[in-house]
Amino acid sequence: MTDTHHKANPLASAPCLLGQEDNAAMPAATSPESLVLLNSLSRVFGLRLTDDPQNLNNRFLAEVADLFSKSAMDAETVLEKHERPWRQVYLVQHGVLRLFRESPAGKVAIHHFFTEGDMIWPVFGRSRTARNTLCLTPVTPCTLWVADFSTFRSTIRSYSEGRWARFALALTEELAELSTMREFHKQTLPAQDRYDMLVQDYPELIRRVPDFLLAAWLGVAPATFSRLKHKD
Repeated sequence: MTDTHHKANPLASAPCLLGQEDNAAMPAATSPESLVLLNSLSRVFGLRLTDDPQNLNNRFLAEVADLFSKSAMDAETVLEKHERPWRQVYLVQHGVLRLFRESPAGKVAIHHFFTEGDMIWPVFGRSRTARNTLCLTPVTPCTLWVADFSTFRSTIRSYSEGRWARFALALTEELAELSTMREFHKQTLPAQDRYDMLVQDYPELIRRVPDFLLAAWLGVAPATFSRLKHKD
């Protein structure tokens, strides 16, 4: 998460294309699993599913969906780790994950939390190499759709380079703005104000994420977070 009033993260895609006039999101499907996945992808890419099997967007979403397999992950399973190339793309069906960096001394800086509907992928070129500094781990047991990132990207590009550029650029611009705002708030707002923003914008995280992780995300000591949480 971030200052994530829009759920930013350097590796996750929000439905950042849905505001455009020629796109619309489909409501969440309840069955079967393949349709659940297709509806999630339609939301991520901002494309409308139709009843026409020959529709270009339908064929595109179906081909992308075929790249994914469903996996159940326990909390604290290592999905991506620093000094290893980030090779996967993840679509969250259920659960909470955290993106973080860890120093050689073991100090952890949490950058984002991801929840249902987020697509998480290595936006930064460095993350796809052994110079990767980011780690990804579930906070809760998770159900994820997982695909190989290189195949995912090449499949999108096969429809047109512009389709990939549109998908990636919209997210990159969103993340740049949100990351800047997060750092601004850390530098200018007192801990109480940052905590109040967390409660207002992300009440689900208060319920689902352990306090010590939320404290690390806010940049305060666990004792300070406890005081803020229990303040009248």
